[in-house]
Amino acid sequence: MSRLFADIIVDITSEKLDRTFQYLVPETLISILKPGMQVKIPFGNGGRTIQGYVIQMTDRPTYDVERMKEIVDVVDAGNSIESKLISLAAWIREQYGSTMIQALKTVLPVKQKLKQREERWITLKISEEEASKQLAIYEKKHHVARQRILQAVLEEGKLSYTLAVNKLHVANNVLKTMEDQGILQIQAQTVYRNPIQDEKQSHEEIVLNEDQRRIAEAIEEGWSRGDNRPCLIRGVTGSGKTLIYMELMEQIIREGRQVILLIPEIALTYQTVLRFYHRFGDKVSVLHSRLSPGERSDQFERAKAGKIQIMIGPRSALFTPFADLGLIVMDEEHENSYQSETTPCYHARETAIARGELENCQVVMGSATPSVDAYYRGKNGTYRLFEMDARYENRNLPTVYTIDLREELREGNRSILSRKLQEKMEQRFERKEQMMLFLNRRGYAGFLSCRSCGTVMKCPHCDVSLAVHRQGRMVCHYCGYETRQPQECPECGSTYIGGFRAGTQQIEDIVKKRFPQARVLRMDLDTTRKKEGHAKILSAFANQEADVLIGTQMIVKGHDFPNVTLVGVLAADLSLNMSDFRASERTFQLMTQAVGRAGRGSVPGEAVIQTYQPEHYSIMAAVKQDYPAFYEEEIGYRQLLSYPPVSNLFAIHGSSMDENLLEMGMEYIKKFLKKIDGEGKLQMIGPADEPVAKVADMYRKVLYIKQDDHGILLKAKNQLERYLEINSGFKNIRIQFEFNH
Repeated sequence: MSRLFADIIVDITSEKLDRTFQYLVPETLISILKPGMQVKIPFGNGGRTIQGYVIQMTDRPTYDVERMKEIVDVVDAGNSIESKLISLAAWIREQYGSTMIQALKTVLPVKQKLKQREERWITLKISEEEASKQLAIYEKKHHVARQRILQAVLEEGKLSYTLAVNKLHVANNVLKTMEDQGILQIQAQTVYRNPIQDEKQSHEEIVLNEDQRRIAEAIEEGWSRGDNRPCLIRGVTGSGKTLIYMELMEQIIREGRQVILLIPEIALTYQTVLRFYHRFGDKVSVLHSRLSPGERSDQFERAKAGKIQIMIGPRSALFTPFADLGLIVMDEEHENSYQSETTPCYHARETAIARGELENCQVVMGSATPSVDAYYRGKNGTYRLFEMDARYENRNLPTVYTIDLREELREGNRSILSRKLQEKMEQRFERKEQMMLFLNRRGYAGFLSCRSCGTVMKCPHCDVSLAVHRQGRMVCHYCGYETRQPQECPECGSTYIGGFRAGTQQIEDIVKKRFPQARVLRMDLDTTRKKEGHAKILSAFANQEADVLIGTQMIVKGHDFPNVTLVGVLAADLSLNMSDFRASERTFQLMTQAVGRAGRGSVPGEAVIQTYQPEHYSIMAAVKQDYPAFYEEEIGYRQLLSYPPVSNLFAIHGSSMDENLLEMGMEYIKKFLKKIDGEGKLQMIGPADEPVAKVADMYRKVLYIKQDDHGILLKAKNQLERYLEINSGFKNIRIQFEFNH
């Protein structure tokens, strides 16, 4: 029987994660040992027994087997928080491809070497009677400082050390002397930084409507009979999905378990956190990228110590070290920011489901526009699917106007604001209502289109738009097809060909020029760079300090402003023409989310969508807020071209500072995969340039592989990882793997 070895980590801190030790696995443990398990091992020259965690097993020893020590035993109580998270890291490493160390650094909370914040309190160590006698002695001897502090402690019972030093002007050495004399005692307690400040909990009773009650009860009933499939709630914008989440969270908290609420990104944090804080009070904490290292570290420590029960945050909050996790809620499930862009390229949805299975925890996802992948699984029964087609309190969905920008151009309007949008904005200024202008910059100027007839220059092989490169080259990023940039439209002969050139600042200038009375707020990367940038802008808009909010994707996601009655989508086509097979899906989601920001209060809302392609199915479905119609059209397209979720797409991303080396390396990878694919099961496309072919002097290429069976792709990934590991020619090429993105 071949020998098995275990790589074991002894100290789980951010600095020591790279330090592993290899041990021999005894035959008695071969069948039961798994990554994440806590084990007893002999350590050091004296052979003292300590505890460590198995991070992976291998059949390859890293040093002389004769000198290698054996694992002593498995720790029975090894199902610790760390064990669970290490098991999750092992799953991520296997599914997404990375080193185990990279996966561990993703999953385990970073332990900062930070000085803990402490609060110190002064109390009496003697009886009040003795203290009164001592006070008289101080008065007699004119020990003014001691007299002042003892008087204050007698009156208050417990006195803040900071207050004593700063306000009563008592020196530290005086307090130390009184402590040494046994008159006072100074006690310290750790204070965790809390990123949620000055908010009060409200105990208002929230009543679910019939639709919400039906879904909440159906989900809970399924849990009670052991149906632990992930749940997906599709509810139109404003249908009140958040109230269902709260109801389910209440149930889990009553059971003494904990909840993670995932939200897409920092822009959503402000309003979302307040809603949950008002309902659940100090049980709630928050994580996001703008927290200081100290605040971030403290939130994980509070979670581990059981001081909080609900953690809200973006995808990194998924790894909160809760001891008894009962529910993971993933709001706005369709959002792109749930996909990690760095190794390991995990997706929060799949990883949340994996953590749920590992820890016997429920997973609930919600969106007005679920990803096609999630809805596909809802329709085929992999997930439990629940749908709501009416807004909360039966409020009307906005009235939507589609403006054909080709017509605007033909009729002499060259402004980015259509005549209909200008007319609707004028009405809002008169009525003192608010409006949002959304600039759909995803895919910004990456494609060419004709402004006269709307034709987009597309790849004849892949049905995605061609991306514009230097020297007039146009390239497909899926198959590598290349052609020259045309000087006139191949359909109508017009010379009005180009990309979209306006940014949020130009839009702000145009609005102020056209409407001098407008109070305008802009929300983009420039205006939100500072720590509380998002919160300040959203708070100012919520307080009606501005009439118009202009911004990119971050303004249309999940926000609830009752006084907003008009949304203008300035260029729907930008995301529609990304060189990405999900372009139609992203466009439909963005349009639907944008339109859904209008009319969330008592006044009905309106939306104006400006586009060169009003007849496109994703825009037509967004106008009607008709998700099922969009899905049926889109899934047919995916089936035709074998794209996810119908098939699987494995992307191998390569980057290097040496363009020739990268080209050669990617070709070697393709040849290796062809060699191991004896039966021709892997359909390969590329390698081709990435949409952005060079970043920070790094050239970038991608090779796509399609295959219906995910297991076959995983096997190919594992073999490729071993090939890259032993082939030194790849040391100057960075390789990343990505599935179905």
